[in-house]
Amino acid sequence: MVTEVNLCGVRLANPVVPASGTFGFGLEMAGEYDINVLGGISLKGTTREARFGNECPRIAECPDGMINSVGLQNPGIDVLTSQKLPALRKVYSGAIIANISGFAPDEYRECCAKASAAPEVDIIEVNISCPNVHGGGLAFGTSAKAAAEITAIAKEVSDKPVFIKLSPNVTDIVEIARACEDAGADGLTLINTLLGMRIDIARRRPVVANRYGGFSGRAVFPVALRMVNQVAHACHIPVMGCGGVASAEDVIEMMMAGATAVQVGAENLRNPYVCKQIIEDLPGVMERLHIDDINEIIATV
Repeated sequence: MVTEVNLCGVRLANPVVPASGTFGFGLEMAGEYDINVLGGISLKGTTREARFGNECPRIAECPDGMINSVGLQNPGIDVLTSQKLPALRKVYSGAIIANISGFAPDEYRECCAKASAAPEVDIIEVNISCPNVHGGGLAFGTSAKAAAEITAIAKEVSDKPVFIKLSPNVTDIVEIARACEDAGADGLTLINTLLGMRIDIARRRPVVANRYGGFSGRAVFPVALRMVNQVAHACHIPVMGCGGVASAEDVIEMMMAGATAVQVGAENLRNPYVCKQIIEDLPGVMERLHIDDINEIIATV
């Protein structure tokens, strides 16, 4: 039974990848179980400078999901490359995916260049859901032109495969996906979180200090699945599917929709062992569905 998949020449023993922001830098769980069972790890989003993030409270619970407004808290790109990556590679042999964020084109350029130069990094995942401080605050990922610009910058400075992580908060995700592909993206990750809100009716104010936040969890799975399916059939580069995945059956469904690999996000925060459990369950689900090679189901629907 074959569970191995290939992302732009990078071998993953299985398609299961903890999503950025839900698994730290991988080291946090290394003492809990053998993280080498993971197909890959998408690391916490990293910016040029260290960031404390947004004001608290940052989290709001929702039925079948959550809203977060952490604000990209991270130690900065230099700490990632000098400390976090070498420490992770000592205990993990799978695919390491560096997730890069930025607020201006030059920040993406510097961070992608430094991540690409790090020998431990296998894939660069570029988060374009950040607000463009020089473009009126709109996220880079809401404009096909801006998304293509950041893609081109990342490709210019990187000799590692570049995946662009797309925002679902757009009118036409296919237009933006195609713009990234045309600009040279090696692959795409989708979806990032949906914009959401909760209100504390007793205090008559938003639950999170930043008013709005990213909505994720099981409730977004049908939306993510639809977008993955649209993009996979419109583009000719591999997709990492993400959004509401919580079981081995969800992984199969996401791959049938068009994903080559599948990221598990918010469910890690509810159950830190879920990726391990999904990987253990996957062969049994494949056998039940008469799947001998998981690659044969990609984009079959």
